[in-house]
Amino acid sequence: MASVQDISVSASINLLSALAFLLAFAFLRLQPFNDRVYFPKWYLKGIRASPRNSGPSVTKFVNLDFRTYLKFWNWMPAALRMPEPELIDHAGLDSAVYIRIYLLGLKIFVPIAILAFAVLVPVNWTGKTLDNIKDLTYSDIDKLSISNVPSGSKRFWAHIIMAYVFTFWTCYVLYKEYKIISTKRLHFLASANRRPDQYSVLVRNVPPDQDESVSEHVEHFFCVNHPDHYLTHQIVYNANKLAKLVEEKKSLHNWYTYYQTRYERNPKNRPQTKTGFWGLWGKTVDAINYYAEEIEKISEEEAAERENVMSDPKAIMPAAFVSFKSRWGAAVCAQTQQTSNPTLWLTEWAPEPRDVYWDNLAIPFVELNVRRLLMAVALFFLTFFFMIPIAFVQSLASIDGIEKVLPFLKPLIEAKGIKSIIQGFLPGIALKIFLILLPTILMIMSKIEGFTSLSYLDRRSASKYHLFVLVNVFFGSIITGAAFQQLHKFANQAPSEIPKTVGVAIPMKATFFITYIMVDGWAGIAAEILRLVPLIMFHLKNTFLVKTEQDREQAMDPGSINFSTSEPRIQLYFLLGLVYAPVTPILLPFIIVFFAFAFMVFRHQIINVYDQKYESGARFWPDVHRRVIIGLIISQVLLMGLLSTRGAPKATPLILVLPVLTIWFHRICKGRFESAFVKFPLQDAMVKDTLERATEPNLNLRAYLQDAYIHPVFKGMEFERPPAIDEEENNPLVSTKRNSRKSSKTGSIASPDAGV
Repeated sequence: MASVQDISVSASINLLSALAFLLAFAFLRLQPFNDRVYFPKWYLKGIRASPRNSGPSVTKFVNLDFRTYLKFWNWMPAALRMPEPELIDHAGLDSAVYIRIYLLGLKIFVPIAILAFAVLVPVNWTGKTLDNIKDLTYSDIDKLSISNVPSGSKRFWAHIIMAYVFTFWTCYVLYKEYKIISTKRLHFLASANRRPDQYSVLVRNVPPDQDESVSEHVEHFFCVNHPDHYLTHQIVYNANKLAKLVEEKKSLHNWYTYYQTRYERNPKNRPQTKTGFWGLWGKTVDAINYYAEEIEKISEEEAAERENVMSDPKAIMPAAFVSFKSRWGAAVCAQTQQTSNPTLWLTEWAPEPRDVYWDNLAIPFVELNVRRLLMAVALFFLTFFFMIPIAFVQSLASIDGIEKVLPFLKPLIEAKGIKSIIQGFLPGIALKIFLILLPTILMIMSKIEGFTSLSYLDRRSASKYHLFVLVNVFFGSIITGAAFQQLHKFANQAPSEIPKTVGVAIPMKATFFITYIMVDGWAGIAAEILRLVPLIMFHLKNTFLVKTEQDREQAMDPGSINFSTSEPRIQLYFLLGLVYAPVTPILLPFIIVFFAFAFMVFRHQIINVYDQKYESGARFWPDVHRRVIIGLIISQVLLMGLLSTRGAPKATPLILVLPVLTIWFHRICKGRFESAFVKFPLQDAMVKDTLERATEPNLNLRAYLQDAYIHPVFKGMEFERPPAIDEEENNPLVSTKRNSRKSSKTGSIASPDAGV
């Protein structure tokens, strides 16, 4: 159980760490040789020029203007200065709405914290119950919680009333924010520039046809069923092996450039390498000649594989990107069932080209359900077995309880300064370390499930991470922590008394979560802005690989918002704030500091650093809303259970109303706003099409869409393309390709084998 002293030690360590990160960032960002690390977004937009191009040689690397060092905190107001409409134009709607998640946290918890400290903290502090309970481990912080209120006291009415106030305020803020975001999304889609995904759908599970190729079958189907709107299509190739060869060739070329640069700087010594793994063992050879030969070998393999993919019918998948003459036609196709068999000719909105996850397009449709079932089972076992490290973390957070059962460790634990560091800092950092590899594992599982867009992979991985955080980090920490803290009582009391002990112990876990918030939400966010790893990698690449300005631009790593991990992490703070607001309000200021600090830091990163991989138009907001609702319901159920153990049985039906009202509120929001994130209104599509025809009557849409969904490994290649289909050929009364193929080879239409 962390005491006030332990929390103070933890706060000091994390505040000093955060301050050190911020000072290092403020200094490093002012140096010209770091400009591409801390302002890459402006370079990618072509607005910012390299400081090395002009001025004295020293100033190309070091900032000698000491006046700028006096204003090193200017990045903070600068991050808040850009208005939101300009931010959307600059970084996209996804980035702007992501920032609003932090703003949502401030809108919810600042008024709640004011009310909780004005009403609940005095009620809890004057309860004086913990002082009268023997053999119970607690700290002074716990005297501010509901655990300090006597059982059966009328003081619990204050907590019940505040629970209603907190619920209504949270729902009000959520409703207003959902309305704002849905309006922004519709406005963004209506005003967005022309993009290929506005005219295209992804068609999967194309049924086989013995008389037609996949390409011909797709063209025939859409000519017949969408005769007035079908424009063109591009089939999907299984080019996964080819893509791996291309990536391997790129890696070899980087090594070749590295050794070539070393040799040019020191011509007297030819660089050597070993042929084994990572050059660590094996035969020693000339590095430049070795990598030149390896590049030549893999280039031959790449050419052979490319030819194999283009000529092998088995490499063509039963899927295609189909493009239409108008947004209206694409909207109709994407949002309707194409045949009476709901498992064939499945259509969905095509992701924008940079959002496509090409590897999963090659997965046969029949495998998807099997893959998803296996991953669901794997997620269950992963969640279950991760309880072991969670229990270990909680053992560190409950030294007092361990000392009672294992007294021989007491001299070591009680050493000066050791106990405060262990209880105030170590549990939070230990949990952070255990969670490092988890996002990578969950993303791999999502990819195995077969989703075809990066944005959906992020959302799917985020849902897994949120479940994991909910079960392991929150419930796991509370359950195992309660057992460790009250280990002596658990071992010596009657079974009927255990629920009461747990009911008292749950609020006491606030001290552990306070330490975690400071480690993850204070020092962790400050480390994010420092960008230490991208800084080191950029200078390594700049030293050994960069020869041209294009190479230098490729060496930049602007990164992007990692939605699959960052959003569930934010949801943990929403959950903690909602759960502990009526129970232990002392936790709220720590959460408010996190939301305010993160809002400022990520706004700066979005403006100056991040370059998003895709733009989904804030498609993730329904998930954000739903997870906050889940946190709100959990807080209500836990409060109801807690009050039932504190001699307030009449409170149960009063609190039971809140989850019912919350679920009802969620269904209202779902019916009112969610369709804006799933469907595209035909009215809006028609308006954009009409405006486009009026302003650009000579637009060649076929040329614009022709290469939009070609697989990246085929970019720049020439393909045999079908002749333009005139209006007569689009008429369903015209002879089909199947009939013409049977009757005469000369009557067939060339296949549009435009590889994807």
